[in-house]
Amino acid sequence: MAKKKSIFECQSCGFQSSRWIGKCTSCGGWDSMIELSGEQVKFLEETKKISKNISSKAQSIMDIKEDNVTRFSSYSSELDLVLGGGIVSGSLTLIGGSPGIGKSTLLLKIAGNLASNDKRVLYVSGEESNGQIKLRADRLNANERELYLLSEINLSSVINEVNNTRYDFLIIDSIQTLYNDDIPSAPGSVTQVRSITFELMRVAKSMGIAIFIIGHITKDGSIAGPRVLEHMVDVVLYFEGDSNSELRLLRGIKNRFGSTNEVGIFEMSRRGLNDAKSIAGRFFNKDKLLSGSALTVIMEGSRPIVIEIQALVTDAQGYPKRSSTGFDNNRLVMLLALLEKKLELPFSTVDVFINVSGGIKITEPSADIAIIASILSSYRDREISSKSVFMGEVSLTGEIIEVSGLMQRLKELETQGFTTAVVPNKPIEDTSIKCFVANEVSKVVEWM
Repeated sequence: MAKKKSIFECQSCGFQSSRWIGKCTSCGGWDSMIELSGEQVKFLEETKKISKNISSKAQSIMDIKEDNVTRFSSYSSELDLVLGGGIVSGSLTLIGGSPGIGKSTLLLKIAGNLASNDKRVLYVSGEESNGQIKLRADRLNANERELYLLSEINLSSVINEVNNTRYDFLIIDSIQTLYNDDIPSAPGSVTQVRSITFELMRVAKSMGIAIFIIGHITKDGSIAGPRVLEHMVDVVLYFEGDSNSELRLLRGIKNRFGSTNEVGIFEMSRRGLNDAKSIAGRFFNKDKLLSGSALTVIMEGSRPIVIEIQALVTDAQGYPKRSSTGFDNNRLVMLLALLEKKLELPFSTVDVFINVSGGIKITEPSADIAIIASILSSYRDREISSKSVFMGEVSLTGEIIEVSGLMQRLKELETQGFTTAVVPNKPIEDTSIKCFVANEVSKVVEWM
Protein backbone atom coordinates (compact mmCIF):
# COMPACT_ATOMS: atom_id res chain seq x y z
CA MET A 1 0.00 0.00 0.00
CA ALA A 2 1.45 3.37 -1.07
CA LYS A 3 2.47 5.69 1.74
CA LYS A 4 0.38 8.82 2.12
CA LYS A 5 2.21 11.90 0.93
CA SER A 6 2.06 14.80 3.41
CA ILE A 7 2.64 18.45 2.62
CA PHE A 8 2.94 21.16 5.26
CA GLU A 9 2.35 24.78 4.23
CA CYS A 10 3.25 27.99 6.06
CA GLN A 11 0.15 30.12 6.64
CA SER A 12 2.25 33.31 6.59
CA CYS A 13 4.27 33.02 3.39
CA GLY A 14 3.09 29.84 1.59
CA PHE A 15 6.39 27.93 1.98
CA GLN A 16 5.88 24.16 1.63
CA SER A 17 7.73 21.31 3.31
CA SER A 18 7.42 17.53 3.27
CA ARG A 19 7.68 17.44 7.07
CA TRP A 20 6.47 19.61 9.93
CA ILE A 21 8.91 22.19 11.27
CA GLY A 22 8.38 24.53 14.23
CA LYS A 23 9.87 27.59 12.53
CA CYS A 24 9.33 28.41 8.87
CA THR A 25 12.69 28.58 7.10
CA SER A 26 11.34 31.13 4.61
CA CYS A 27 9.68 33.84 6.75
CA GLY A 28 10.79 32.84 10.25
CA GLY A 29 7.25 32.42 11.58
CA TRP A 30 6.73 30.07 14.53
CA ASP A 31 3.99 27.38 14.57
CA SER A 32 2.73 28.51 11.16
CA MET A 33 3.11 25.14 9.35
CA ILE A 34 -0.23 23.36 8.78
CA GLU A 35 -0.68 19.99 7.13
CA LEU A 36 -2.74 20.13 3.94
CA SER A 37 -5.62 17.73 3.46
CA GLY A 38 -5.67 15.11 0.71
CA GLU A 39 -7.99 17.28 -1.42
CA GLN A 40 -5.69 20.28 -1.05
CA VAL A 41 -2.64 18.21 -2.04
CA LYS A 42 -4.52 16.89 -5.06
CA PHE A 43 -5.47 20.44 -6.08
CA LEU A 44 -1.83 21.58 -5.88
CA GLU A 45 -0.63 18.63 -7.96
CA GLU A 46 -3.24 19.30 -10.65
CA THR A 47 -2.23 22.97 -10.73
CA LYS A 48 1.43 21.99 -11.23
CA LYS A 49 0.49 19.64 -14.08
CA ILE A 50 -1.40 22.44 -15.84
CA SER A 51 1.52 24.85 -15.45
CA LYS A 52 3.96 22.26 -16.86
CA ASN A 53 1.88 21.89 -20.03
CA ILE A 54 2.12 25.63 -20.70
CA SER A 55 5.27 26.44 -22.65
CA SER A 56 6.65 29.85 -23.63
CA LYS A 57 9.42 31.05 -25.90
CA ALA A 58 11.92 33.77 -25.12
CA GLN A 59 11.88 36.95 -27.23
CA SER A 60 14.45 39.63 -27.83
CA ILE A 61 13.60 42.78 -25.93
CA MET A 62 14.02 44.72 -29.19
CA ASP A 63 11.10 42.77 -30.72
CA ILE A 64 8.70 43.40 -27.85
CA LYS A 65 6.25 46.28 -28.02
CA GLU A 66 5.52 48.40 -24.96
CA ASP A 67 2.18 47.98 -23.24
CA ASN A 68 -0.04 51.01 -23.50
CA VAL A 69 -0.88 52.02 -19.92
CA THR A 70 -4.28 53.71 -19.83
CA ARG A 71 -5.07 55.77 -16.75
CA PHE A 72 -8.26 57.44 -15.60
CA SER A 73 -8.69 59.86 -12.72
CA SER A 74 -10.17 58.80 -9.38
CA TYR A 75 -11.29 62.44 -8.93
CA SER A 76 -9.15 62.56 -5.80
CA SER A 77 -5.92 64.48 -6.40
CA GLU A 78 -4.20 62.84 -3.42
CA LEU A 79 -5.01 59.27 -4.52
CA ASP A 80 -4.00 60.07 -8.11
CA LEU A 81 -0.70 61.42 -6.77
CA VAL A 82 0.09 58.20 -4.90
CA LEU A 83 -0.92 56.01 -7.84
CA GLY A 84 1.39 57.93 -10.17
CA GLY A 85 -1.19 59.90 -12.15
CA GLY A 86 -4.44 57.95 -11.83
CA ILE A 87 -5.96 54.47 -11.81
CA VAL A 88 -4.55 52.09 -14.44
CA SER A 89 -7.10 50.05 -16.36
CA GLY A 90 -6.56 46.34 -15.72
CA SER A 91 -4.52 46.91 -12.54
CA LEU A 92 -4.87 45.04 -9.25
CA THR A 93 -4.38 47.25 -6.18
CA LEU A 94 -4.18 46.21 -2.53
CA ILE A 95 -4.95 48.77 0.18
CA GLY A 96 -4.33 48.01 3.85
CA GLY A 97 -4.62 49.79 7.17
CA SER A 98 -5.74 49.41 10.76
CA PRO A 99 -9.48 48.99 11.53
CA GLY A 100 -11.46 52.21 11.34
CA ILE A 101 -8.74 54.24 9.61
CA GLY A 102 -10.86 54.82 6.50
CA LYS A 103 -10.15 52.13 3.86
CA SER A 104 -13.78 51.32 3.07
CA THR A 105 -14.80 54.97 3.45
CA LEU A 106 -12.21 56.16 0.93
CA LEU A 107 -13.00 53.49 -1.67
CA LEU A 108 -16.76 53.98 -1.38
CA LYS A 109 -16.27 57.72 -1.93
CA ILE A 110 -13.99 57.03 -4.92
CA ALA A 111 -16.63 54.60 -6.22
CA GLY A 112 -19.23 57.36 -6.01
CA ASN A 113 -16.91 59.79 -7.81
CA LEU A 114 -16.32 57.36 -10.67
CA ALA A 115 -20.00 56.40 -10.92
CA SER A 116 -20.96 60.06 -11.21
CA ASN A 117 -18.60 60.33 -14.19
CA ASP A 118 -20.08 57.50 -16.29
CA LYS A 119 -17.96 54.67 -14.86
CA ARG A 120 -19.83 51.51 -13.89
CA VAL A 121 -18.63 50.41 -10.45
CA LEU A 122 -19.23 47.19 -8.50
CA TYR A 123 -18.65 47.24 -4.72
CA VAL A 124 -18.41 43.69 -3.32
CA SER A 125 -18.59 43.35 0.46
CA GLY A 126 -18.24 40.18 2.49
CA GLU A 127 -18.47 42.00 5.81
CA GLU A 128 -21.45 44.34 5.45
CA SER A 129 -24.93 44.06 4.00
CA ASN A 130 -26.08 46.25 1.15
CA GLY A 131 -28.21 48.22 3.62
CA GLN A 132 -25.20 49.02 5.80
CA ILE A 133 -23.19 50.19 2.80
CA LYS A 134 -26.18 52.28 1.69
CA LEU A 135 -26.16 54.08 5.07
CA ARG A 136 -22.49 54.95 4.64
CA ALA A 137 -23.08 56.05 1.04
CA ASP A 138 -25.82 58.44 2.25
CA ARG A 139 -23.32 60.07 4.61
CA LEU A 140 -20.67 60.32 1.87
CA ASN A 141 -23.04 61.59 -0.85
CA ALA A 142 -21.99 58.57 -2.93
CA ASN A 143 -25.45 57.52 -4.15
CA GLU A 144 -25.11 57.15 -7.91
CA ARG A 145 -27.06 55.11 -10.47
CA GLU A 146 -23.88 53.49 -11.86
CA LEU A 147 -22.71 52.28 -8.42
CA TYR A 148 -23.78 48.67 -7.78
CA LEU A 149 -23.54 46.78 -4.48
CA LEU A 150 -23.07 43.03 -4.03
CA SER A 151 -22.99 41.40 -0.60
CA GLU A 152 -21.22 38.14 -1.39
CA ILE A 153 -18.34 35.95 -0.15
CA ASN A 154 -18.37 33.32 -2.91
CA LEU A 155 -15.84 34.12 -5.62
CA SER A 156 -17.84 32.26 -8.29
CA SER A 157 -20.84 34.52 -7.74
CA VAL A 158 -18.64 37.60 -8.03
CA ILE A 159 -17.03 36.35 -11.26
CA ASN A 160 -20.45 35.51 -12.75
CA GLU A 161 -21.68 39.03 -11.99
CA VAL A 162 -18.60 40.55 -13.64
CA ASN A 163 -18.98 38.28 -16.68
CA ASN A 164 -22.67 39.09 -17.10
CA THR A 165 -22.36 42.88 -16.68
CA ARG A 166 -19.56 45.10 -17.94
CA TYR A 167 -17.89 47.02 -15.10
CA ASP A 168 -15.04 49.55 -15.21
CA PHE A 169 -14.09 49.42 -11.54
CA LEU A 170 -14.34 46.63 -8.95
CA ILE A 171 -13.85 46.86 -5.17
CA ILE A 172 -13.37 43.76 -2.97
CA ASP A 173 -14.00 44.39 0.75
CA SER A 174 -12.18 42.35 1.94
CA ILE A 175 -9.94 39.65 0.43
CA GLN A 176 -9.92 37.67 3.71
CA THR A 177 -13.69 37.07 3.54
CA LEU A 178 -13.83 35.69 -0.01
CA TYR A 179 -13.58 31.96 -0.67
CA ASN A 180 -13.30 29.73 -3.71
CA ASP A 181 -15.64 26.73 -3.37
CA ASP A 182 -13.31 24.65 -5.59
CA ILE A 183 -10.66 24.72 -2.85
CA PRO A 184 -11.28 22.77 0.40
CA SER A 185 -9.80 25.26 2.87
CA ALA A 186 -11.01 28.10 5.07
CA PRO A 187 -11.27 31.71 3.82
CA GLY A 188 -8.08 33.67 4.47
CA SER A 189 -5.78 30.65 4.18
CA VAL A 190 -2.74 30.70 1.92
CA THR A 191 -4.33 28.42 -0.67
CA GLN A 192 -7.57 30.42 -0.77
CA VAL A 193 -5.92 33.84 -0.98
CA ARG A 194 -3.46 32.70 -3.63
CA SER A 195 -6.20 31.17 -5.77
CA ILE A 196 -8.57 34.14 -5.40
CA THR A 197 -5.85 36.68 -6.17
CA PHE A 198 -4.81 34.74 -9.29
CA GLU A 199 -8.41 34.70 -10.45
CA LEU A 200 -8.92 38.41 -9.77
CA MET A 201 -5.70 39.21 -11.63
CA ARG A 202 -6.89 37.15 -14.59
CA VAL A 203 -10.16 39.08 -14.62
CA ALA A 204 -8.38 42.43 -14.33
CA LYS A 205 -5.93 41.73 -17.17
CA SER A 206 -8.31 39.96 -19.55
CA MET A 207 -11.25 42.34 -19.15
CA GLY A 208 -9.36 45.58 -18.44
CA ILE A 209 -11.11 46.15 -15.11
CA ALA A 210 -9.31 48.11 -12.39
CA ILE A 211 -9.70 46.15 -9.15
CA PHE A 212 -9.08 47.43 -5.62
CA ILE A 213 -8.71 44.89 -2.79
CA ILE A 214 -9.04 45.82 0.89
CA GLY A 215 -6.81 43.83 3.24
CA HIS A 216 -6.80 43.69 7.03
CA ILE A 217 -3.53 44.21 8.88
CA THR A 218 -1.97 42.47 11.86
CA LYS A 219 -0.71 44.00 15.12
CA ASP A 220 2.74 44.62 13.62
CA GLY A 221 1.20 46.65 10.78
CA SER A 222 1.55 44.14 7.91
CA ILE A 223 -1.24 42.80 5.70
CA ALA A 224 -2.96 39.89 7.44
CA GLY A 225 -2.63 36.52 5.75
CA PRO A 226 0.10 35.29 3.40
CA ARG A 227 2.81 37.65 2.17
CA VAL A 228 2.32 36.17 -1.30
CA LEU A 229 -0.68 38.52 -1.62
CA GLU A 230 1.57 41.61 -1.74
CA HIS A 231 3.86 40.01 -4.32
CA MET A 232 1.03 39.16 -6.71
CA VAL A 233 -0.76 42.51 -6.94
CA ASP A 234 0.40 45.50 -9.01
CA VAL A 235 0.10 48.19 -6.34
CA VAL A 236 0.25 48.05 -2.52
CA LEU A 237 -0.99 51.04 -0.51
CA TYR A 238 -0.92 51.49 3.27
CA PHE A 239 -2.94 53.87 5.41
CA GLU A 240 -1.01 55.52 8.25
CA GLY A 241 -1.94 57.96 10.97
CA ASP A 242 -3.36 58.21 14.43
CA SER A 243 -6.98 57.05 14.59
CA ASN A 244 -7.64 59.90 17.04
CA SER A 245 -6.38 62.47 14.54
CA GLU A 246 -8.36 63.75 11.58
CA LEU A 247 -5.38 63.42 9.22
CA ARG A 248 -4.60 60.19 7.34
CA LEU A 249 -1.57 59.36 5.20
CA LEU A 250 -1.76 56.98 2.24
CA ARG A 251 1.68 55.62 1.37
CA GLY A 252 2.64 53.57 -1.69
CA ILE A 253 4.76 50.52 -0.82
CA LYS A 254 4.78 48.95 -4.29
CA ASN A 255 3.76 50.33 -7.68
CA ARG A 256 4.46 48.65 -11.00
CA PHE A 257 3.16 51.68 -12.91
CA GLY A 258 4.94 54.49 -11.06
CA SER A 259 7.17 55.49 -8.17
CA THR A 260 6.55 54.79 -4.49
CA ASN A 261 7.89 58.14 -3.30
CA GLU A 262 4.63 60.08 -3.06
CA VAL A 263 2.28 60.19 -0.07
CA GLY A 264 -1.36 61.21 -0.14
CA ILE A 265 -2.77 63.20 2.78
CA PHE A 266 -6.46 62.99 3.60
CA GLU A 267 -8.65 64.65 6.19
CA MET A 268 -11.42 62.74 7.96
CA SER A 269 -14.71 64.59 8.28
CA ARG A 270 -18.35 63.70 8.75
CA ARG A 271 -18.55 63.45 4.96
CA GLY A 272 -15.74 60.89 4.83
CA LEU A 273 -12.12 61.17 3.74
CA ASN A 274 -11.40 64.29 1.72
CA ASP A 275 -8.19 65.56 0.16
CA ALA A 276 -6.35 67.72 2.67
CA LYS A 277 -6.55 71.29 1.36
CA SER A 278 -3.60 72.54 3.38
CA ILE A 279 -1.16 70.73 5.67
CA ALA A 280 0.77 73.81 6.78
CA GLY A 281 0.90 73.88 10.56
CA ARG A 282 -1.05 70.63 10.94
CA PHE A 283 1.84 68.64 12.47
CA PHE A 284 3.25 71.11 15.00
CA ASN A 285 2.26 73.76 17.53
CA LYS A 286 2.23 77.11 15.72
CA ASP A 287 2.25 79.34 18.78
CA LYS A 288 4.88 78.02 21.17
CA LEU A 289 7.10 74.98 21.67
CA LEU A 290 7.47 73.58 25.16
CA SER A 291 10.71 72.12 26.46
CA GLY A 292 11.40 68.80 24.78
CA SER A 293 10.01 69.85 21.38
CA ALA A 294 11.88 70.63 18.16
CA LEU A 295 10.84 71.10 14.53
CA THR A 296 12.19 69.55 11.36
CA VAL A 297 11.24 69.30 7.66
CA ILE A 298 10.89 65.87 6.06
CA MET A 299 10.32 65.09 2.39
CA GLU A 300 7.35 62.85 1.62
CA GLY A 301 7.89 62.32 -2.08
CA SER A 302 8.02 65.78 -3.64
CA ARG A 303 6.23 67.39 -0.68
CA PRO A 304 8.08 69.02 2.26
CA ILE A 305 6.26 68.70 5.60
CA VAL A 306 7.14 70.53 8.83
CA ILE A 307 6.66 68.21 11.82
CA GLU A 308 7.26 68.40 15.55
CA ILE A 309 9.54 65.99 17.42
CA GLN A 310 8.71 65.53 21.10
CA ALA A 311 11.14 64.09 23.67
CA LEU A 312 10.86 63.22 27.34
CA VAL A 313 13.98 62.60 29.43
CA THR A 314 13.47 61.43 33.03
CA ASP A 315 15.55 59.71 35.69
CA ALA A 316 15.60 55.95 35.20
CA GLN A 317 14.11 53.69 37.85
CA GLY A 318 16.34 50.70 37.24
CA TYR A 319 17.30 49.73 33.69
CA PRO A 320 17.09 52.82 31.39
CA LYS A 321 14.33 52.69 28.77
CA ARG A 322 14.46 53.88 25.15
CA SER A 323 11.13 54.10 23.38
CA SER A 324 10.08 55.88 20.18
CA THR A 325 6.83 56.30 18.27
CA GLY A 326 7.21 57.16 14.58
CA PHE A 327 11.01 56.90 14.68
CA ASP A 328 13.41 53.95 14.42
CA ASN A 329 14.20 52.82 17.96
CA ASN A 330 17.61 51.41 16.96
CA ARG A 331 18.60 54.79 15.52
CA LEU A 332 17.49 56.47 18.74
CA VAL A 333 19.82 54.20 20.72
CA MET A 334 22.66 55.08 18.33
CA LEU A 335 22.08 58.83 18.72
CA LEU A 336 22.04 58.56 22.52
CA ALA A 337 25.30 56.60 22.48
CA LEU A 338 26.82 59.30 20.26
CA LEU A 339 25.72 62.05 22.66
CA GLU A 340 27.25 60.16 25.59
CA LYS A 341 30.59 59.82 23.83
CA LYS A 342 30.85 63.25 22.17
CA LEU A 343 29.18 65.43 24.81
CA GLU A 344 29.81 63.25 27.88
CA LEU A 345 26.18 63.46 28.97
CA PRO A 346 24.96 60.76 31.41
CA PHE A 347 22.16 59.31 29.28
CA SER A 348 22.87 55.83 30.67
CA THR A 349 21.01 56.86 33.85
CA VAL A 350 17.86 58.31 32.26
CA ASP A 351 14.79 57.09 30.36
CA VAL A 352 14.29 58.62 26.90
CA PHE A 353 10.97 58.67 25.04
CA ILE A 354 10.46 60.07 21.51
CA ASN A 355 7.21 60.84 19.73
CA VAL A 356 6.58 62.18 16.21
CA SER A 357 3.42 64.29 16.16
CA GLY A 358 0.52 63.62 13.80
CA GLY A 359 1.11 59.87 13.53
CA ILE A 360 3.80 60.30 10.85
CA LYS A 361 6.54 57.69 10.60
CA ILE A 362 9.94 59.16 9.78
CA THR A 363 11.85 57.04 7.28
CA GLU A 364 14.60 59.48 6.26
CA PRO A 365 17.60 60.34 8.48
CA SER A 366 17.38 64.13 7.98
CA ALA A 367 15.52 64.43 11.29
CA ASP A 368 18.53 63.24 13.34
CA ILE A 369 19.57 66.65 14.67
CA ALA A 370 15.94 67.52 15.44
CA ILE A 371 15.81 64.36 17.56
CA ILE A 372 19.02 65.43 19.31
CA ALA A 373 17.72 68.99 19.82
CA SER A 374 14.46 67.74 21.37
CA ILE A 375 16.38 65.39 23.70
CA LEU A 376 18.73 68.17 24.84
CA SER A 377 15.77 70.52 25.26
CA SER A 378 14.01 68.07 27.56
CA TYR A 379 17.22 67.17 29.42
CA ARG A 380 18.02 70.82 30.13
CA ASP A 381 14.34 71.85 30.43
CA ARG A 382 15.00 74.64 27.93
CA GLU A 383 12.51 75.76 25.28
CA ILE A 384 13.42 76.12 21.61
CA SER A 385 12.03 78.94 19.47
CA SER A 386 8.96 77.95 17.45
CA LYS A 387 10.49 79.81 14.48
CA SER A 388 13.57 77.55 14.30
CA VAL A 389 13.91 74.28 12.41
CA PHE A 390 16.60 71.55 12.46
CA MET A 391 17.70 69.52 9.42
CA GLY A 392 20.60 67.10 9.11
CA GLU A 393 21.71 63.49 9.28
CA VAL A 394 24.19 62.51 12.00
CA SER A 395 27.00 60.03 11.31
CA LEU A 396 28.66 57.71 13.82
CA THR A 397 31.64 60.08 13.97
CA GLY A 398 29.47 62.97 15.12
CA GLU A 399 29.53 64.79 11.78
CA ILE A 400 26.30 66.19 10.31
CA ILE A 401 25.73 65.14 6.71
CA GLU A 402 24.00 67.22 4.02
CA VAL A 403 20.34 66.60 3.28
CA SER A 404 18.79 66.34 -0.15
CA GLY A 405 16.36 68.97 -1.40
CA LEU A 406 17.59 71.62 1.05
CA MET A 407 16.32 74.60 -0.97
CA GLN A 408 12.91 73.01 -1.41
CA ARG A 409 12.66 72.57 2.35
CA LEU A 410 13.79 76.14 3.00
CA LYS A 411 11.24 77.54 0.55
CA GLU A 412 8.51 75.71 2.45
CA LEU A 413 9.80 77.29 5.67
CA GLU A 414 9.65 80.72 4.04
CA THR A 415 6.00 80.28 3.08
CA GLN A 416 5.13 79.31 6.66
CA GLY A 417 6.94 82.25 8.29
CA PHE A 418 9.95 80.55 9.87
CA THR A 419 13.08 82.64 10.42
CA THR A 420 15.94 80.29 11.41
CA ALA A 421 17.21 76.90 10.28
CA VAL A 422 20.06 74.80 11.65
CA VAL A 423 21.53 73.05 8.59
CA PRO A 424 24.74 71.13 7.78
CA ASN A 425 25.74 73.42 4.90
CA LYS A 426 25.07 76.89 3.52
CA PRO A 427 22.36 76.94 0.80
CA ILE A 428 23.56 77.85 -2.68
CA GLU A 429 20.58 80.07 -3.53
CA ASP A 430 19.49 83.17 -1.64
CA THR A 431 16.87 82.68 1.03
CA SER A 432 15.24 84.82 3.69
CA ILE A 433 15.77 82.04 6.24
CA LYS A 434 18.77 82.69 8.50
CA CYS A 435 20.84 79.51 8.26
CA PHE A 436 23.12 78.45 11.09
CA VAL A 437 25.68 75.93 9.81
CA ALA A 438 26.28 73.01 12.17
CA ASN A 439 28.58 70.40 10.65
CA GLU A 440 29.01 68.42 13.88
CA VAL A 441 26.90 67.60 16.93
CA SER A 442 28.77 69.99 19.26
CA LYS A 443 27.71 72.92 17.00
CA VAL A 444 24.06 72.11 17.63
CA VAL A 445 24.71 72.32 21.36
CA GLU A 446 26.44 75.71 20.91
CA TRP A 447 23.44 77.07 19.00
CA MET A 448 21.02 75.93 21.71
